[in-house]
Amino acid sequence: MPGPNRIVANEICLELQDHSTLRRSASDFFQLRGMRDPSAQAARLADQFAQQNRALATRLDVRINQEYDGNDVQLVIHSGSAVGAIPLLSPTTARPDFGLVVQPRFPWPGIGPMLAEMGWKISPTPLRLPLLSRSERRVPVWVLSLMILVRLKALLDSMERRFDLADENLPAPRGTVNWDAYARHSLPRAAFLSVPCRFPDLRDDRQLKGAVRYTVERQLAALGSQKEHGAFVHRLIEFGEQILHRVQMVPAYVPSSLTMGAWLQRPMRTVPFLDGVQAIEWTVDQRGLAGLSDLAGVPWTMPMETFFEAWVETVFRIAARHTGGQSRVARKRETTHPIQWEPPYLGSQKSLIPDIWIEWESTTLIVDAKYKRHWEELQQRCWSGVEAEIRDRHRADLLQVLAYANLARTPNVAACLVYPCTRAHWESMHARGRLTHRAEFNVGNRMLRLWLTAIPMASGAERIGSILAEECRTLLG
Repeated sequence: MPGPNRIVANEICLELQDHSTLRRSASDFFQLRGMRDPSAQAARLADQFAQQNRALATRLDVRINQEYDGNDVQLVIHSGSAVGAIPLLSPTTARPDFGLVVQPRFPWPGIGPMLAEMGWKISPTPLRLPLLSRSERRVPVWVLSLMILVRLKALLDSMERRFDLADENLPAPRGTVNWDAYARHSLPRAAFLSVPCRFPDLRDDRQLKGAVRYTVERQLAALGSQKEHGAFVHRLIEFGEQILHRVQMVPAYVPSSLTMGAWLQRPMRTVPFLDGVQAIEWTVDQRGLAGLSDLAGVPWTMPMETFFEAWVETVFRIAARHTGGQSRVARKRETTHPIQWEPPYLGSQKSLIPDIWIEWESTTLIVDAKYKRHWEELQQRCWSGVEAEIRDRHRADLLQVLAYANLARTPNVAACLVYPCTRAHWESMHARGRLTHRAEFNVGNRMLRLWLTAIPMASGAERIGSILAEECRTLLG
């Protein structure tokens, strides 16, 4: 039996879905069943495990607690709206011996095509945390390729030409002239117009662009084996080929660790530059995204709230286009309405920011996306049967979107809450004419409409947006 300082978990990576709860026996997790009284040791280790990993867990919107059911101590892990993977510290070694993977409750095969239809607005974000010591094949390979390609595009977009010292033979002096070399080599050959000069020259960083080319080529090779995941992988390959076209004039270059270290020491380093160099480093070192392989994995996260907001933006933009509406979105800070406190007050909200704002001549539609389980709960149970916490959160959602409605200046206003659902459930609601639940009432001299609806977490933005356009036309008729 291992001693207290040699306890090894038999389940390296814990896994659960977003907005869910995972329970594990602490005695089993820390392999304490062989002890005479494992509960006391399990309680101590579970408490230490929760305390040590509290800061790490918040990076993935996760809470770790412990409970005692009368027979055993339970590790209880509550996930929020983020997906990704993080390392977890061992209470016995204080090293990141464990890992936690949070999967999207709407599976990756649906999320991939949605990312493509959104134009890759959202991508997973790496976390500056220790690498996971081990992971499992639970996330598609293309997820890492997407993250790397997005970073490389941002690197190229932000890359500025820089001054390098160039050594060239010129027909006239420029910069510093090597007169000794001119006298020894040019004059004896009567090459009077070949003046060896050293001068600062504004030019592209060919070495860094060569590293970008190498990285993109490696990622495209990896994506070639992922085509069975669907047409969206072909679109991701096209995205990578567009980046490759921008660096095709330079040869591929594999940077050494010393070269990458020198890049990271440059003055005026921007975030896109640092992120891009890190993406190159991952490819050169052949690191996998945590959840991808048995090798060390890069910790990462993707807030599904942000993902869902971008998806709702995509489909409602289509609806606005079909109905002639003008749309504005929070992602571009186009819907921000500052709150002016008098006297100035630092302890409260500074602005109201609706997710989507669509305006016609006399009607405004304000949309707020909520990546929550409320739609399923409200569809399956009556209001009195829904948990009090969910009722309170849904009530807060309603009050929030109604506050947004007061910002509109048109005679007719509609405030819409949008929740996610499965494709099957959405198709069923559409067939039964139950996609949108409506309420309306007069506020002063204006008509205010309140909508509750859901859109599927699945591809097909054009069809979804067209059907939403039919709903919008009821506001304009």
